[in-house]
Amino acid sequence: MKGHHRIGLAALALGLSLTSHLQAAEQALIDAARKEGQVVWYTTQIINQLVAPIASAFEAKYGIKVTYARADASEVALRLINEAKAGKVMADIFDGTLTSAALKKQGMVLKWLPDSAKRLPPQYVDAEGYWAATNLYVLTPGYNTSLIKAADAPKTLQDLLNPKWKGKIVWSSSAGSASGVPGFVGLILAEMGEEKGMAYLRDLSKQNVSGMPVAARQVLDQVIAGEYSIALSIFNNHAVISAAQGAPSAWIPMNPALATLSVASVTKGAPHENAGKLLLDFLVSEEGQKMFRDADYMPVDPNIAPRDPSLRPDGEKFRAIYLTPEVLESTIPKWAAIAKDLFK
Repeated sequence: MKGHHRIGLAALALGLSLTSHLQAAEQALIDAARKEGQVVWYTTQIINQLVAPIASAFEAKYGIKVTYARADASEVALRLINEAKAGKVMADIFDGTLTSAALKKQGMVLKWLPDSAKRLPPQYVDAEGYWAATNLYVLTPGYNTSLIKAADAPKTLQDLLNPKWKGKIVWSSSAGSASGVPGFVGLILAEMGEEKGMAYLRDLSKQNVSGMPVAARQVLDQVIAGEYSIALSIFNNHAVISAAQGAPSAWIPMNPALATLSVASVTKGAPHENAGKLLLDFLVSEEGQKMFRDADYMPVDPNIAPRDPSLRPDGEKFRAIYLTPEVLESTIPKWAAIAKDLFK
């Protein structure tokens, strides 16, 4: 018994020592970040909905000023590359669906992850240690509820081939985005395989799907306005947000959905590296993830459900294919070429 008692005390002492060490390391990061006094965040997230509230909460908690600039993923990457070439790295932290994958190739991403990322499922953390996901995007069809009754809405991929939808479907024709034609092509090929997938896409092309060179949010807006009945690939949380504001908007839990990640990284050579690390830790922390939820984004923390829990795939009734930033970055050009050939 005495031996077991000593082992128990030793384990307790080791646990307390590790906790103390982690707390000391966290405090050291906080102290270093506070000395820097500010952090610059290049973001793809919506300012009023999420970025400004997070910046305010971070400033209130740590006393560190947050400066942010918003652009889409490709613009963020280009800006960071141009600033690095000019020898003037400005951003300490950046996010996006494809940004980190492109910048890893340029050697511009710091290999660092916060301890808060350790509780996340493996698909939400870069195996090489360069990024952690902050939120999940789930791409599904959406429709105008004034034009289509819920019972009549297409439920499956095959339903989209029904002749009654010919000329009534729209999607984003943006060639560099997973939320448009390329992402849908990738989803179909991943689900059905090359031969059956290409056959399906050829059949879908006969539906005269309209392409708009705009973001998925704007595609949904066109459907809400009644210009089209169905948006083929939209962020399902956008449909919920619009419906809550009284718009005739709904999404379809069609299997499978395409799931992409918005990930955040610290810039290599950042002028305020410690503050960048602390902000990344905040975004992935329980506190930060709850702010994503409260802004109607989809958290990656498995213990924090979206405000509408049905939005996040459960792997059973509602299934998704998850594509990492690296897979998207390497294969979107191929999918875009297929889309250009089929959907002219």
